[in-house]
Amino acid sequence: MPQPTLPNESLIEYPSDFPIKIMGAMQDAFAQTMVEVVTLHDPTFHAGKMEMRPSSKGNYLALTVTVRATSREQLDNLYRALSSHPMVKVVL
Repeated sequence: MPQPTLPNESLIEYPSDFPIKIMGAMQDAFAQTMVEVVTLHDPTFHAGKMEMRPSSKGNYLALTVTVRATSREQLDNLYRALSSHPMVKVVL
C-alpha cells in the first residue's frame, strides 16, 4: 500500500527542469518582462527555454517557461512573484 505524502514532502526531485505556464494579455513587453521575473529566481533561465502561444483571437499570450527548480522554496517564491505581477492573469 502506498505511503501517504506528508505535507512538507515534495513530489519533485531537486534539481529538475520544471515547466510553468504563464498567461497574460497580449502586449509588447509581456514576454520580456516574464523572462526578467523568472531570471531573478533562476539565474540559468534564458528566453530559449520559453515557448509562446497566442490565443486564437490574439488577445492573450501563453508562455511556458522551463525553470531549473532547485528547491520548493524557490518554486514557491517564483509562483508568488508571477501570480502577483500586474501583467499576469494565470499561473499554472
